[in-house]
Amino acid sequence: MDILQIVGLGIIATILSLVVKEQKPMFSFILATFTGVMIFLFLIGKISDVIHVLEGLAMKANLNIVYLDTILKIIGIAYIAEFGAQVTRDAGQGAIASKIELAGKVLIMVLAIPILSVMIETIIQLLPS
Repeated sequence: MDILQIVGLGIIATILSLVVKEQKPMFSFILATFTGVMIFLFLIGKISDVIHVLEGLAMKANLNIVYLDTILKIIGIAYIAEFGAQVTRDAGQGAIASKIELAGKVLIMVLAIPILSVMIETIIQLLPS
C-alpha cells in the first residue's frame, strides 16, 4: 500500500503548506519542494526494480543494451524535466518552467538520434532496390 503513504504524505504536506503560506510563503514553497523530493526518493527503489526487469527482458530478447540504456535515459530526462518544471511553476515562474521543458525535449531529441538512425537504416534495407 505504498500509494496510501504517498497520498498521506501529500495531503499532510498540502495542509501544512496552506497553513504556512499565509505567514511565510517561502517556507510553503520549500515544504512543497521537499515533499516532492521525498516522494521521488521513496519511488527510486520501485524504479530500480523496473529497470532490472527491463534489462532482463532485453537480454532474453538479444537486444543491444545500448538502446535500452538510451531509452531509459530518455524516460529519466522526461520525468526530471517534468518535475523541475512543476516545481518552478509552483514558485510562480512559468517562463522558466517552459524553458526547462524545452531543454528536456531537446535533450531527448539528441539522445534519440542514434535510435532513429538505426531505424531509418533498417527501413531502407527492407525497401526493394
